[in-house]
Amino acid sequence: MNDVRSSQNLMKKEIGAELTKAVKKRYNQIMAFSSFSALQQSGIGKMESLEGDHKGSYSLRVSANYRLIVKPKTEDLGAESLKKCDILIIEGVIDYHGKGKKFSWLIP
Repeated sequence: MNDVRSSQNLMKKEIGAELTKAVKKRYNQIMAFSSFSALQQSGIGKMESLEGDHKGSYSLRVSANYRLIVKPKTEDLGAESLKKCDILIIEGVIDYHGKGKKFSWLIP
């Protein structure tokens, strides 16, 4: 499993030092919460639920154009399941404006 904390050099190579620092900061903020529901209620990263192919995933702002995409590891997206959910899958970092596309993955 790739872990943001142990892959900083790879991230710096792919997205640069400044964005790597911002992603790590957001990651550390996420780790401070005991449940996905608590993270949602915090307002950190202006979390938004995604639709279409990414339904069930959420974006958290890292900067103006970049988003960290996470997905709660739960059977369903009901309020009770999200309160119990304490595992997030980090799907990657995207350029939300995507250079002509809706999403351009920087770190898949």
